[in-house]
Amino acid sequence: QVQLQESGGGSVQSGGSLKLSCAASGDVSSTDCMGWFRQAPGREREDVTTMWTPGTRTWYRASVKGRFTISQDKARKILYLQMNNLEPNDTATYYCAAEKRALPLYCTTGWWKTPKYIGRGTQVTVSS
Repeated sequence: QVQLQESGGGSVQSGGSLKLSCAASGDVSSTDCMGWFRQAPGREREDVTTMWTPGTRTWYRASVKGRFTISQDKARKILYLQMNNLEPNDTATYYCAAEKRALPLYCTTGWWKTPKYIGRGTQVTVSS
C-alpha cells in the first residue's frame, strides 16, 4: 500500500504561482509512475502531468506545458508541482497519484486514467 498526502494549495490571482507537495509513504518502491491529476466542479478528473520515477521522463497536458513543472525528491519521497502563471481555468482540486505502470508509455498523460493510489487532494483557486 502507498499513502499520498498533498499540501500547498491555496488561492491566488491570475498570473500567480503555487507549489504543491505530495508526501508519499508506505511501499513507494513498488511504484514507477507518479503524477498530478485535477478535478474542477462539474468536470471529469484529468491528468495534468506525470513522471516515470525510475528516471526523469516527464509528460504534461498541453494546457499546462511551459507553466507547470513536476519534480521529485527521491530521498525524501516527495513529489512536487510548481505552477506558474496560473489561470482561472486551473482552478480545481489537485490530486497526487502513484502506481506501477511497468512501461514509460503507460505513464504518459492520456494513458494513465485510473491511478491505483491517489491522495485526498488539495484545493487550488485562481481568481481573475
